[in-house]
Amino acid sequence: ERCLEDHEAVLEVQDAWAPGGDSRFVLRKNFAKYELFRSTGSLFPEVTVSGCLEANGSAAHAELVQSFLSSGSCPEVQGFLQLREPGRKLWKRFHFSLRRSGLYYSTKGTSKDPRHLRYFADLTESNIYYVTQGKRRYGAPTEFAFCIKPSKARGGPAALRLLCGEDERSRSGWVAAFRLFKVSPARGGRCHPWGRRARVPSCPPPGTFPIPAQGGGVGVPIPSGCWAGVPILSPRDAGRIPLVGGCPGWGGHRRRGDPPRSCPVPAAVHRSQPWFHGRLSREDTQRLIGRQGLVDGVFLVRESQRNPKGFVLSLCHVQKVKHYLILPSEAEGRRCLTMDEGQTRFADLLQLVEFHQINRGILPCTLRHCCSCAAL
Repeated sequence: ERCLEDHEAVLEVQDAWAPGGDSRFVLRKNFAKYELFRSTGSLFPEVTVSGCLEANGSAAHAELVQSFLSSGSCPEVQGFLQLREPGRKLWKRFHFSLRRSGLYYSTKGTSKDPRHLRYFADLTESNIYYVTQGKRRYGAPTEFAFCIKPSKARGGPAALRLLCGEDERSRSGWVAAFRLFKVSPARGGRCHPWGRRARVPSCPPPGTFPIPAQGGGVGVPIPSGCWAGVPILSPRDAGRIPLVGGCPGWGGHRRRGDPPRSCPVPAAVHRSQPWFHGRLSREDTQRLIGRQGLVDGVFLVRESQRNPKGFVLSLCHVQKVKHYLILPSEAEGRRCLTMDEGQTRFADLLQLVEFHQINRGILPCTLRHCCSCAAL
């Protein structure tokens, strides 16, 4: 499967399908589509663009990868990939190089000598697809397989050029390079249609709104249940904020019209939230987040299968899904929830999620994208 690019016409893509095939369109959230503009440096580490760095000795790594987007230059990427030989089930590891003239692999280590380079594919007339269940269907060494498929091929599975990365970061980097390659003006692409999307606006987290900072500065997102939001970088900072709803670590004054602090919050308020998934298994969690894009900040909350009174916050960071246990606790005779052994406590899951949409806390990044059950 692959994402349609913004410049592609749906009917033109459909016309290129083989008659009687199993091709179809699926409407689905995919937070990773525009991650190329937010985390370009992480997709192209220095080792993959070392050839470009040598050719542009004065250019820094960050400047080089940003030029791929701003100038529409064709990225020259290199690295190791597993290749499945045509007509065989054997996979071999080769060093690949993406150049202006196409994709090559070396038959002798990392040598770039023309005698050792073999032409592999012309990406101009091909599309890049993620391969699902690559281990089971094609015997791939890892689950991070992808393929190059000619746009007008009629050969079925035999026309696929199967490749496999060592991890998700490797696969995402190569796919991003292929996407840039196809729209590069140097290759006759469509005027680099992403140039207008160099800055992708980010939506504020649900349940927050901006307030003007003093002196006319930028707005600061604050939680809907507080009068003023305060970025908290550590449990020590959280402890200096007054109590709200009987729970330390969440600050502000009560607004006019708000219920008294003694009013209990409904215990099941989290069940109506799109980020709550009930008794979802760890395997299904990995699969669901992977389908909606392995982007930093994609998250969901589910019930813990090992602790009947606890919950689990599943968060994607650096293209890996990490799981954080949320346990019940008591403070001043009131029940709370905590992820750091009681140093920072929350009245309910809704408060915990809103807090970490603004403050990182013990997490590697803030909660940015809600992974919902629905496809849209």
